[in-house]
Amino acid sequence: MAGKKQMTLARIRRHPVLSFPDRRAIRFKFAGRSLSGLEGDTIASALHAAGIRILSHSPRYQRPRGFFCAIGRCSSCFVHVYGVPNVRACVTYLEPGMEIMPQRGRGAFGRAKAVRPAKRSEKTRRPD
Repeated sequence: MAGKKQMTLARIRRHPVLSFPDRRAIRFKFAGRSLSGLEGDTIASALHAAGIRILSHSPRYQRPRGFFCAIGRCSSCFVHVYGVPNVRACVTYLEPGMEIMPQRGRGAFGRAKAVRPAKRSEKTRRPD
């Protein structure tokens, strides 16, 4: 029950125009802490829903950074995923069992595993 309550902290449950279909829960780890998100979430949206706002720290002054542009254009949401630094949490889909760490500064490489970035839908894709 605690996981379900935690997952719904910052989620819109009812809306007068939009509908939100039920989605399967996905377990993952952030900074060693076991959390859950929903299928189709990006890393940033799952962390935001769990109440986590700080995703990284700036390289020069170590100032906290979080969810900012949500389109993959800034460097505010960089995290380590499976030891790979500089993964943009706002455009990378959450996967079951994913191991995510906040990033300090520019990040350092550890063990690596491929990370799947979110794909744009046909409606939002820019022409080549």
